[in-house]
Parts: sequence; C-alpha cells; structure tokens
Amino acid sequence: MKPAPLLLVPFREVRHDQPDDCVHYEAVAVRGQEMDWTIPAHRHEGLHQFQLLARGTVRGTIDGRSFEAVAPLLLLIAPGSVHGFTYSRDAVGHQLTVPTGTLRQLLGGSGLAQDTLASSFLVDGEQAEGVADASVRQFEALAREFRGDAPGRVHALLAQATLVAVAFLRLGGARHASQKPRGARDTLVQRYRTLLETHFRREQNLAFYAASLQVSADHLSRACRNVAGQSAQQLLHDRLMLEARRLLAYTAAPVADIAAQLGYADPAYFTRFFARSVGETPSSYRGSVARGVRSAA
Repeated sequence: MKPAPLLLVPFREVRHDQPDDCVHYEAVAVRGQEMDWTIPAHRHEGLHQFQLLARGTVRGTIDGRSFEAVAPLLLLIAPGSVHGFTYSRDAVGHQLTVPTGTLRQLLGGSGLAQDTLASSFLVDGEQAEGVADASVRQFEALAREFRGDAPGRVHALLAQATLVAVAFLRLGGARHASQKPRGARDTLVQRYRTLLETHFRREQNLAFYAASLQVSADHLSRACRNVAGQSAQQLLHDRLMLEARRLLAYTAAPVADIAAQLGYADPAYFTRFFARSVGETPSSYRGSVARGVRSAA
C-alpha cells in the first residue's frame, strides 16, 4: 500500500542546520519568504510545534476551523492537526519543532502535559500580551543556541525547549484553572484518548485499550459515558472518522487506500461505516469539501 501523497511532514524533513539537532528552530520569515507568506495545509505526525508571532497578522485554519489574529499570538500545533497559514508580509516570529517523544521525556510523562498539549490551541489578545515579552526572550535564547556550536549545545537546546513547552503548558492550563480537579474517571478517559492517538490506525479492538489501561472494557466505557457522554467504542470510531475526513479532504489517496490505512480490510465496509457516521459516502464528502459545501475535518 502506498502512503497518502500528502501533507505529512516528518521530523527528518524539517530543515536542520547541524547533524546533532534534537529540535528545530526557525524564524517565521524563513518559510514565509520562501512560500510567499502562505503555508499550505499540511500536518505532522509525532511532532509538536510551538509558534510565537511577535509582529504582523495571520489567518488560517486548524482542523477545518478558521481564525484570524493580530500579534502577539502564541500557537501550539499538536500532532495530526491539519493546519495552514497566510501571514502578512511584515510578520516577525519564531517557531520551534520538537518530536513528541522527546517532549514527553522532557516533561517527565506529566499527565497535565499530555492533557494540555494533546490538542492544538491559540492564545491571543490580553492573555498573549501579558506573556509576549517573556516569550520573545525565551525564543531568542533558543535561536541563539540553535545557531551556535558551543559545548553542551544539545543539552542547552533541550533545556530551552523545555522552558518554551512549560510556558505553553501554563497558557493552556490556565483555561482550566477554574475547573475542579480531575477525578479518577477523568484521568482514565484522558489516558484512553492519549492511547487512541497512538494506536487508532492499528487497534480497533476495545479490549486492547482496556488491557493497556488495566481496567475492564465495561469500566472504561462507563467512565467515557460519564465524562465524555459517549462510549469508549464511539470515541474510537469518532477518532477514526476524523482521520478519514482529513485524508479525504487533504489528499488524493483512493478511498480503498484510506480504508486500508485506517485498518479496514474491506473498502465497501469502510464506505458504509463512513456514510452512517458522516451522512454521505467518502467520495461524496470529498466532493462536498472541494466545492466548499462542507468544511474539512
């Protein structure tokens, strides 16, 4: 099976300046000038990107949701999120790319990190203004280290990347500051969602996830219904259909290939399942997105 001719940008294809680059840094203007300030829709698997726009404006989409913002702006792009941007020509900013596995190690497997940094988010307005100066200093320190070759460069880069990630973690966490602490059920559901992100293409058996979480399938489903209002199986199906919509909207891959990528041996079954879930067949959905009748993903 050939991979989808897409949008996926693995870490090795993110430009590196030196062979020991454990993260990647570049100014927003690098790609902006190279691509006439418009970055087409794409996504990254296994990568987190942290972006600070210090001057200018940007409009774009993240997983089909449009936005338009004025600097200062902080933006986290989580793995798998389809995103595309158009910057103003006076845009000034910074972008850090960190392999997700590296990020998890840096943050010590923190449950808060897995929760807060698991989804893309944008911070602008007064909240961004309050942290803009400190964020600029953080990114500038990272940029100096990335461009340098002093002893201990890798360790310093990882330390700087940790500080940037923690700053974003705090920004994301502030949105939940007024909420009561998570209970055991909430934590279990979040752990389940994290497992889904890693395994949903290959594992569609709920027993696998329950065993990995050391609970029964019934217990997992009850927790999901109480916290998310959906069964564990439905959350799995929703994640599969989100991926299907992304691949249909942003790639030219045949429906049969998309079905295979998502673990469906029978393309006809995938088509029927997609139609029941989305309300139209995969081919019809792809056409609707192309005509602008439906939003992508």
